[in-house]
Amino acid sequence: MSKVSILWVDDEIDLLKPHIIFLENKGYQVDVSTNGHDALEMLRNKFYDLMLLDENMPGLSGLETLAHVKKQSPVLPVIMITKSNEEEIMDEAIASKITNYLIKPVNPNQILIAIKKVIDQQRLVSKKVTTDYQVDFGRISMDINQARSFSDWTEIYKKLTHWSLEVDQLEEGGMKEVFHLQMNEANSEFSKFIRNHYLSWLGDSPDEKPLMSHLLLKNRIKPLLESGRKTVMIVIDNLRYDQWRIILPEILPYFHLEKEELYCSILPTATQFARNAIFSGMMPREIERLYPNLWVNEEDETGKNLHEEELLKHHLQRMGLKLPFYFEKVLNQRAGKKLTENSSSLLNHQFSVLVYNFVDMLSHARTDVEMVKELTDDESAYRSLTLSWFRHSYILDLLRQLAAKNISVVLTADHGSVRVQNALKVIGDKHTTTNLRYKQGKNLDYNPREVFEVKDPDKAFLPKSNVSSTYIFATKNDFFAYPNNYNHYVKYYRDTLQHGGVSMEEMLVPLVFLVSKPL
Repeated sequence: MSKVSILWVDDEIDLLKPHIIFLENKGYQVDVSTNGHDALEMLRNKFYDLMLLDENMPGLSGLETLAHVKKQSPVLPVIMITKSNEEEIMDEAIASKITNYLIKPVNPNQILIAIKKVIDQQRLVSKKVTTDYQVDFGRISMDINQARSFSDWTEIYKKLTHWSLEVDQLEEGGMKEVFHLQMNEANSEFSKFIRNHYLSWLGDSPDEKPLMSHLLLKNRIKPLLESGRKTVMIVIDNLRYDQWRIILPEILPYFHLEKEELYCSILPTATQFARNAIFSGMMPREIERLYPNLWVNEEDETGKNLHEEELLKHHLQRMGLKLPFYFEKVLNQRAGKKLTENSSSLLNHQFSVLVYNFVDMLSHARTDVEMVKELTDDESAYRSLTLSWFRHSYILDLLRQLAAKNISVVLTADHGSVRVQNALKVIGDKHTTTNLRYKQGKNLDYNPREVFEVKDPDKAFLPKSNVSSTYIFATKNDFFAYPNNYNHYVKYYRDTLQHGGVSMEEMLVPLVFLVSKPL
């Protein structure tokens, strides 16, 4: 590996000879200049990894030299060293995008630390992430093997999400592969856990029952409204917990994170079922039975979530909350801009509900649009694109307005998605549903050991097209494929983001409570 090359610019460079010798003994190559003009000429003739720049120099000052450097070599890291601790000079230097700022006198170790932070940060961060994850790997494996409750699994998923974000920083792929293997192991055991417990959660079992989609408003939102708190509930369709964690820093300048938890999406983890359950406070079979005009069967061609506002109205009334509310779906940037510009319409209500569909559209586009596939090649890229959207979205503008008005925000999703890899063959008639992560139909032909099967939909409180209907759910990163044109079908859908089945990414959904920070 070639030596790191440093250009040190200081009109009193002779006094810094011990510092230079110290850095050279540490393996750095240090060239020197006593003024800004010569330094700029040296930059034109040689590549440097880093510049150390004195601020107080005759001729071109440090700040003037910096301005030329940023035009000539805009990506060159610059550490400014100065005798001045005047805030105005610091502000100007920082505004000029310096990398670091040190105040004289400086000792060699200070210089070394600053250099390492710039030059070796990626390597040092990667080394620490690798070491720390290796230590935690065994603990997580033990937790996976000993998990017995829903709360055990939420803690495991939080830890794995933390490491998923940390592993993103690694340059080499070995540790990333280890992490993916552990994630797959966790999802395999989580799927077994769901097989053993899901139906009992919907019955009269005394076992620990998680907060689920149909209980979310009753158990979490109702107490807020009864306390008189003006509340805006934002539902971002298909937002996973890792995506929430990546956008959280964008929100923290305006809100305190009062509480964060994971609730359990009902099955199927699909918008038609999960989001209707949230707003109605009912399982799908109950919606179909009590409000047949508001439930759309899967075989129908019309939209499956057209009646959410009416379902919410009935739900609030059943809970004894006789209050006017605001409801709107934001399907594109134009609608988001209009809502933000006319936010007074929702600020005048004690309870407002907003549904944003961008993340769901992004996950679907990844299947059908080649450019989106390229932009979201892996989980890290998918998260990055989500973050980019959020930073430039009108939802962030709206959150700023809500914070300024001291309005509480509940942010959540209806379900998540999982990147599918492994195809499972299934055979059904023409009336079988087309979703890749679950199927409903009669006379389905499949391997029962590979799926979570619900032969009696009544036990899962799910509608059935006929008396012999069965539901099957793909688990882990599996997806269903028909034998006809099998290879083409598998190739097209492998490595796409899907939802509807059983995985931590789909079922463990973020639910967060935000309180405005004082202005």
